[in-house]
Amino acid sequence: MTRLVDMKGIEKKFPGVHALKNVQFDLKSGEVHALMGENGAGKSTLMKILSGIYQRDGGELLIGGQEANPVSPREAQALGIGIIHQELSLMNDLTAAQNIFIGREPRRSFGRLDEAALNARTAEIFASMNLDLDPTAVVGDLTIAKQQMIEIAKALSYRSNVLIMDEPTAALNDAEIAELFVIIRRLRDEGVGITYISHKMDELKQIADRVTVMRDGEYVGTVVAADTPLSQIIAMMVGREVKEVPVVAPDLSDAEVSLEVTNLSRGKDIQDVSFSVRKGEILGFAGLMGAGRTEVARAIFGADPRDGGEIRVHGRLVDIRSPADAVNVGIGYLSEDRKHFGLATGMNVRDNIALADMRSFTGMGGILDDDGMAATARNYIDQLGIRTPSEVQEVRLLSGGNQQKVVIAKWLLRDCDVLIFDEPTRGIDVGAKSEIYKLLEVLADQGKTIVVISSELPEIMRLSHRIAVMCEGRLTGILPGGEETTQEDIMHLATQRAAAMQVTGTH
Repeated sequence: MTRLVDMKGIEKKFPGVHALKNVQFDLKSGEVHALMGENGAGKSTLMKILSGIYQRDGGELLIGGQEANPVSPREAQALGIGIIHQELSLMNDLTAAQNIFIGREPRRSFGRLDEAALNARTAEIFASMNLDLDPTAVVGDLTIAKQQMIEIAKALSYRSNVLIMDEPTAALNDAEIAELFVIIRRLRDEGVGITYISHKMDELKQIADRVTVMRDGEYVGTVVAADTPLSQIIAMMVGREVKEVPVVAPDLSDAEVSLEVTNLSRGKDIQDVSFSVRKGEILGFAGLMGAGRTEVARAIFGADPRDGGEIRVHGRLVDIRSPADAVNVGIGYLSEDRKHFGLATGMNVRDNIALADMRSFTGMGGILDDDGMAATARNYIDQLGIRTPSEVQEVRLLSGGNQQKVVIAKWLLRDCDVLIFDEPTRGIDVGAKSEIYKLLEVLADQGKTIVVISSELPEIMRLSHRIAVMCEGRLTGILPGGEETTQEDIMHLATQRAAAMQVTGTH
C-alpha cells in the first residue's frame, strides 16, 4: 500500500502548553487507521495540523511522499485531505447538493447557477458511494446518519484520498453505524486512506486495520487492530490497566422509595410507563434508539408536557410542569447534549456551577458574591476531581469528562436527591468513563437516587443495580443488574414489541 501521509517528530506549542511532543503518524492507501487516546491526548491537534487548521512548530510532514505544509484547510483540500468534524457543519435550509458544492457551484453564462449540473455532479458522488439519496433533499429534513453521509460526500467532492473522521458515530444508532461502516469499507477498498477517531472501543475490531495511541501529547505506539486485545489498547491509552467490574447490587429492600412514576404517557413516545427507584439505587434504562428512554426523562423533568401519569418524590405526589418545578422538588437532569442544555460553554467553571443556585450568591441590590461562588466552585473541583487550571477557566476548554463533572457539580449544589443521567459518557474517553462510573457509585453510596440512560449495553450492565428495558414507548421489563443479566436478556426485551410487562429483580 502507498503511504499517503507520513508525520515524523511533530511538535506543537500553545501558550503554557506543549500540546504535541515528537509525535509520529502515518496513513496508507486502502486502510482505516484509528487514532486513539484520552481527551487531551493531542489527537485533534495532530489532525488539525494535517488538515491545515494549525501549523506545526517542528517535525516533518509528507503528503504523497512530498514535503508539505498546508497553511489553510483549502490548501489541505487541494492536497487531497478532507476532514469531517464531530460537530457537523451543514446548513439545514439548503439541499444536499448545495451543501456539498457551497462556494464552488457550477455556473452558466452571466454567472447563473447551473442547478441541473449541480444535482448531476452530486448524484455521481452518491452513486460512487452506493448511497440512495436525493441531491435535492433539504438537509434539515434528513437523519443525522444521512447528514453524516453528506459530509463524507462533501469531502470526496474535493477528490480527497485522505479522509479524517472525528467521532463519526457519536450520534448514530446501531443500524446507522452499520450503514456508515459499509461506506467506509467501500472507500477503503477503492484506495482511500481513512483516519478514524473514536472513543467507542468496540468499533476498533469492526472497522480499524491499525491503531495508533497517543497519551499526553506524545506517541505511545502503533498496533495491528486484529492482533491486539482491547485491554492492551486501553492500557496504552491511560498508562494503566483499567478493569471494569460489574456492579454488585446492594440490598435496598428497606430503603425509601425516592422516585415513583405511575402510568406516565405522552403520545406514542411514552405509553403507561411505571417504575420506582429507591434511595441509594442506580436504575439503568436500556433500549434501542427511539425506544422512549430520553422522552421519559424529559417528561419527568418537565422539559416536555405529559398526557397522563403520576410522579411521586419521597412518597409525595408532585405536579411537575417545568424544569424549575422538577428542581424545586429535588430532581436534576443531565441532558445527553451537555453543551447545549447543560452548560454555558462561553462562561467559566465557577459561573456554570453557581448558575444552578444563583439566589444563594445574590446579596442586597443584586450584587453577586464572587468570593462565595469561587470558594464553592473550588470545593466541587476538589470533591469531583475536575481537572482545570482554576475555577475561572472557560468550560469550553475542558475535556468532555470534566465538562460532565461541572454539570454534576451544578446539580449537587442544588442538593438534588434524584439525578437523571442521559448518556453520561457520550464523547468521553475510556479513562474519564471510569472516573464517571466511580463518581456515580459514590453518589449512590451517599444516598442519592440515580437513573442512568445509556445506548451502550456494557455501560448499563456495569453501572446498574436494576435495568429497565424499553421498546417503542413501553417498559417491557425490569432485570437485575450485575452478572445475573446478559446482553441477550436485555436485547430480547428491547425488541419485544408491545410485550406484556415482565418484572424480575425488583426490591
